[in-house]
Amino acid sequence: AAAPLTVLESPTIVLAEENIDTDQIIPARFLTTTTRHGLGNHAFADWRRQHDGTLRLDCPLNRPDAATCKVIVAGRNFGCGSSREHAAWALADMGIRAVISSELPDIFASNAVKNGIIPIVAGQPEHRVLLDSPFTNVRVDLRNMTVEGEHDLRFAFHIEPFARYCLLHGLDHLGYLLQQMPAIDAFMQTHRNKEYVQ
Repeated sequence: AAAPLTVLESPTIVLAEENIDTDQIIPARFLTTTTRHGLGNHAFADWRRQHDGTLRLDCPLNRPDAATCKVIVAGRNFGCGSSREHAAWALADMGIRAVISSELPDIFASNAVKNGIIPIVAGQPEHRVLLDSPFTNVRVDLRNMTVEGEHDLRFAFHIEPFARYCLLHGLDHLGYLLQQMPAIDAFMQTHRNKEYVQ
């Protein structure tokens, strides 16, 4: 599970294209691994490198300051396509902790939360401000569900309560269940000798 997250302050990487699918986030040829470690090196591989392996100088992900960015601002419908969780694995492994778009597919958003990434849907005006301001600083407050930034940017976002709880406490679904084990054990002890009638 990822580290607990309450407030995230970071400059943004802007990937303004619409419909960036999971195969662009992590190409299929890198899906042979069953571990998350190292997948960040292959995130957006076809965007970041030429056919001969050299870095594309025009790709914002290759800028020296991109390494400090923990927030992606993406065009509409980021993370569409297949349901591969490897996409979220790759983003998390490259240090991304939040994705902001005007539209995020449900499956991608669910996978993001499981991997410690806040999926944030912004309104059109706020999304446009962020798209037009690459490498701007933002402050994501998960407790209050707000985003603040330069140019007087401030907006609220919604996140499902269970997802928010897991992110705030650095838990995935299994971690949450394990956290409930004392209560589960107590329930089992109380009801162990009781018979249940169908």
